[in-house]
Amino acid sequence: MLGQDLCSVLQSQWDVYGLSREQLDIAQYLRVDEVLKKIKPAVVINAAAYTQVDNCETNQEEAYRVNALGPRNLSVVCQQIGAALVQISTDYVFDGKGTQPYDEYSPTNPLGVYGKSKLAGEELVKTLTNRYYIVRTAWLYGKNGNNFVKTILRLAAEREYLTVVDDQTGCPTYTKDLAAAIAELLEQPGSYGVYHFTNSGSCTWYEFAREILKIAGIEKDVRPIKSHELNRPAPRPHYSVLANNLGPLNGVKPLREWQQALKEFLNEIKLMGD
Repeated sequence: MLGQDLCSVLQSQWDVYGLSREQLDIAQYLRVDEVLKKIKPAVVINAAAYTQVDNCETNQEEAYRVNALGPRNLSVVCQQIGAALVQISTDYVFDGKGTQPYDEYSPTNPLGVYGKSKLAGEELVKTLTNRYYIVRTAWLYGKNGNNFVKTILRLAAEREYLTVVDDQTGCPTYTKDLAAAIAELLEQPGSYGVYHFTNSGSCTWYEFAREILKIAGIEKDVRPIKSHELNRPAPRPHYSVLANNLGPLNGVKPLREWQQALKEFLNEIKLMGD
């Protein structure tokens, strides 16, 4: 989802190599070493991750293989060839017990295996290379791949009513906007560090679902429920709003309001006939 939008956005300024898992399994060090030393990139962006939050709880080995060892391998080779590394991370590195937006230097404390494996990846990147951008983001949706927006539209066509949790608050983020922000960041010389990039504003999943249907012009009964009613294996942060502080300080303009981004996305997929 994000990877394809990154390729689209970056190709006007860079020679871009978009590599699938079949072409480059980042968890295999020798393969990473071979491919990167052949291409000799100036920048490597790691948009690969094991993101199935509940499955991470039962498949911890795979979660750490992809989310920790993968970034480690990329970091080691990037350091050797002098390439910068952009590591995409997540709001799940925070426990969600706060009530104010988490900035780039807020203490991390992940609740589940997904967040812990992503934080391990962050720490390995920080330790093993000195030219890194760690970009934390949240609640991604875009035209490629499955996501919450597409799921809500599909379920609205299938069900009499929808139930959506109203006790998790975060920042819906359009992958096209995130890709543009990353492209902008790469134009700022020497701007290495940890960043939070999400669309502006925040909402609950329930509010997000209602806005999706409202913009799409679909009348559907949406009922709020609590997270515990879903009985899912992985704990979720209840409040994971990210403060996007360092981007503007380094020349990256704030991302637009999430409602504006959502409206553009829904118009795009309507034109695509999705």
